Amino acid sequence: MSSTIVWLRDDLRLDDNPALSAAAAGPDRMTVVYILDEVSPGIRPLGGAAKWWLHHSLAALSADLESKGSRLLLRRGAASAELRGLSEETDAGSILWNRRYGLAERTVDAGIKEWAAGQGITATSFQANLLFEPWTVRTGTGGPYKVFTPFWRSCLAGAEPRMPADAPQRLPQPAPAASGSLPVSDSLDSWGLLPRRPDWSTGLAETWTPGERGAGLRLEDFLDGPVEEYGTGRDLPGVEGTSRLSPHLRFGEISPFRVWQALRQRYPRNAPADVGTFRSELGWREFCWHLLYENPGLATDNYRREFDRFAWQTPSDAELTAWHQGRTGYPLVDAGMRQLWQTGWMHNRVRMAAASFLVKNLLADWRLGEAWFWDTLVDADAASNPANWQWVAGSGADASPYFRIFNPVTQSKKFDSRGRYLRRFIPELADLDDKAVHEPWKDSTAADAYPAPLVGLQESRARALDAYQQLKEG
Repeated sequence: MSSTIVWLRDDLRLDDNPALSAAAAGPDRMTVVYILDEVSPGIRPLGGAAKWWLHHSLAALSADLESKGSRLLLRRGAASAELRGLSEETDAGSILWNRRYGLAERTVDAGIKEWAAGQGITATSFQANLLFEPWTVRTGTGGPYKVFTPFWRSCLAGAEPRMPADAPQRLPQPAPAASGSLPVSDSLDSWGLLPRRPDWSTGLAETWTPGERGAGLRLEDFLDGPVEEYGTGRDLPGVEGTSRLSPHLRFGEISPFRVWQALRQRYPRNAPADVGTFRSELGWREFCWHLLYENPGLATDNYRREFDRFAWQTPSDAELTAWHQGRTGYPLVDAGMRQLWQTGWMHNRVRMAAASFLVKNLLADWRLGEAWFWDTLVDADAASNPANWQWVAGSGADASPYFRIFNPVTQSKKFDSRGRYLRRFIPELADLDDKAVHEPWKDSTAADAYPAPLVGLQESRARALDAYQQLKEG
């Protein structure tokens, strides 16, 4: 008897999982496999925080599959080799997966389809993790969009995203190997995804619940509160004003179609403007993936190639360490960097301020920041992370103009006026009043407890603008 392989990647869920549902609807036994592939050409290994998330997400998925009568098989190595071996072990007649959009991943998938066709194995892929696939949204001349607003307008003018499919009630039994026993699975613990010495993940565990159930609870909490004030709440780091769905979407623990449908059900007509603002943030995620699809080197190459001539400076070890550790002397930047280290996440408004400080006030290459976020963010994905860094740096698509330099003092006074966010992550400033907490160098009581500013804002701003002027003048 032949069997079906369902190959999971960034879609660690049972709900609205087209590849899994297609296999569940068929007559064959089924092997559900996750392959940790860090060796195929061009595949970018996960950062430390993402590895922590992946471990717990796979553990949750394994339990969910077992509750439905299935199991999760774990393998490590080049995906093409592992799938070929597994198809022979289980006499697989078909391999199903949900599509990916990076060039390295697409190359792997295309190679497997070509091999499968030569073996008489059916290989089928599905749309699961983007509402609008890159080749379906094009300009009037047939090219890709380079500016977000017309891109999103085009998306919304098309067909409504499909309805999500519920998780199957039961799943086919696991497929045995030729020996009659089940294929051997790696032990999740043997992959070493969790930090050990030291274990820096305590704050992550206190903040997050990886897995499909955690994703559903996040969505419910968001719809029951912050969504109707999202337009303003998303800018206030001291309140729970965002969805915090980003890591769940990154690992595919919830489908964007399910999020879209939940909004549609909650607001069948006349949705508040804040809901539209949140939908546009889903759209920005889509836009980033479209950019990566068209520009595979997004994490290494300037989207605007004139920035290849930009005079980035190499920060000193002390400067870069101060930024990493949240000791730049500017409370908003430091609170964000400490939040990132403690929780694996940073509020988006603060991300922009922290990134702007690195690439403009310190004049450091944006790739240094992108690499640090890749290693420390639980929601770092191959599209949004580099696209957003390039947006701040001015080198990206639809980018913030380079001369827009976030002033961290102005930003914290505007968006965290009472210093709630600052005090939470910088306890040494807890006793300062609401005015002094934004500029502690002006308060003598903070001098010993908190570092002096790493650079002057006016001087470093002038230096950045001068470098940008030199770029414009060629």
